[in-house]
Amino acid sequence: MECLYINIMTKKVNIKRDEFSGESPESIITAAVANRISALRKAQELTFDALARRAGVSKGTLVQIEQERANPSIATLCRLAAALGVSVADLVAPAGVTQSSVQIVKPSDTRTLWTGPHGGSAVLLAGTKGPDMLEMWQWELKPGERFEANGHGRGTRELIHVTGGKLFLEVDGQGTIIAAGATAVAQTDRPHGYANLGKSPVHFVMTVHEPASAP
Repeated sequence: MECLYINIMTKKVNIKRDEFSGESPESIITAAVANRISALRKAQELTFDALARRAGVSKGTLVQIEQERANPSIATLCRLAAALGVSVADLVAPAGVTQSSVQIVKPSDTRTLWTGPHGGSAVLLAGTKGPDMLEMWQWELKPGERFEANGHGRGTRELIHVTGGKLFLEVDGQGTIIAAGATAVAQTDRPHGYANLGKSPVHFVMTVHEPASAP
């Protein structure tokens, strides 16, 4: 998935550590992502240099991720997922998750992959496996928060349903206000962003479909 960029995107998830295990959800995600990327890279016989070139990230970043010394941003996860031919959900899924006709994702298995400077968040609720990607996200933007993105892969569409507040959606330089209760269908294979220009939190649910890249 060719994905999301923002200046504050490198901000890590700020969640308290589990009082029993001593591990935070952030560290658990970091370890799972590191192991998954390393396994996929080796299975495809890719060197660090080769995967870094394919994904458009630096070799140093990739090494740090695999060594669990870096918490990758959503943008980096999207680039690596696309380069490895998998979905973001494949990279962050809890260990032991298997595919079946119906898969239930428990609240404890959702992944908070972005936090804003004022406490907003982007939570990956569920996602399909493989490169033909379908994901569902739950977002909260606190007043003054903004998330800016480059285009996703060709043909990507997003369904955005606002459940609270007013969302400012900008696609390819054109801005639109989406009020609570309304839904937008957006073509997001081009630069876009989400912002809260008001004084109350904005809540929205987003479904993303990114078709597999043509061979």
